[in-house]
Amino acid sequence: MELTTVWFGLIAVLWAGYFLLEGFDFGVGILLPVLGRTNRERRLLINTIGPVWDGNEVWLLVAGGATFAAFPEWYATLFSGFYLPLLLILVALILRGVAFEYRGKRDDDAWRRRWDLCIIGGSLVPALLWGVAFGNLVRGVRLDANHEYVGGFVDLLNPYALLGGLTTLTLFTLHGAVFLALRTNGEMRDRAGRLAARLGLPAVAVAGGFVLWTVLAHPDVTGGILLAVAALALVGAVVATRLRREGWAFLATGATLVLAVFGLFGTLFPDVMPSSIAAANSLTVDNASSTPYTLKVMTWVAVAFTPIVLLYQGWTYWVFRKRLTVDRIPT
Repeated sequence: MELTTVWFGLIAVLWAGYFLLEGFDFGVGILLPVLGRTNRERRLLINTIGPVWDGNEVWLLVAGGATFAAFPEWYATLFSGFYLPLLLILVALILRGVAFEYRGKRDDDAWRRRWDLCIIGGSLVPALLWGVAFGNLVRGVRLDANHEYVGGFVDLLNPYALLGGLTTLTLFTLHGAVFLALRTNGEMRDRAGRLAARLGLPAVAVAGGFVLWTVLAHPDVTGGILLAVAALALVGAVVATRLRREGWAFLATGATLVLAVFGLFGTLFPDVMPSSIAAANSLTVDNASSTPYTLKVMTWVAVAFTPIVLLYQGWTYWVFRKRLTVDRIPT
């Protein structure tokens, strides 16, 4: 197997890890005003992701860095063509991170409400726009013969991409509700479990529509099978939420997100950024990649350091595995 294909697969793994871990972070932030009726309850929700949210964002940084090093042409075209939506995502993530740090700096309700809005918006905007971005990647964008994006921002807001954005938004929200049911106890656990059960059917409807559209418009055996299995995993998550089996539900929503990312990358391959103008203008794993020597050095670095990162992050989740209750939150 060529290293270009290996690194395309590794980037898919990084995005799958990001959606799996940051997905429930976004869901918790989106649900902050829904499940957090008091300041103590909102503090409880934030505490469930407090030890891990910044570590989860590392997956995004590594995915971006790997794309830059392995496929510089893809990186350049992607970040120039998708400049505005990616800038909005970046601003939202910055505000969200600042809000986590500053929310408790003053004992003032108005102060906390303002930062809560930043957490909500900083979670909702990326949850929506990541789906829009991936939808456009699979659909294809206006690339000319020089592999430069010649479309506008409005071109990115097409029906297929918007459905992709709605899909990630609903899936992350469901993933977050299931995570909260798994990480809390008492009334909050029951409330999150009931909400997850209600969110299940809308998530199946939206995601099912996106999967069907993808399979019909972009037929690919590997991608189609992975997307179909992702849809089945989502149905399993709905069943598990109704049975109040939080652990199985979380595994199922996580599997849904991971398989969906793999399915989209499978549908995309061997393109990394298809052109909607002419197939010859598309960026592929071959014409967008770095030199073989660069890829070889990157592979050795990944082999050496990836296990260390995975072990450290796994240890972090193990240390902070206990359920939280609102009575442990200071008044």
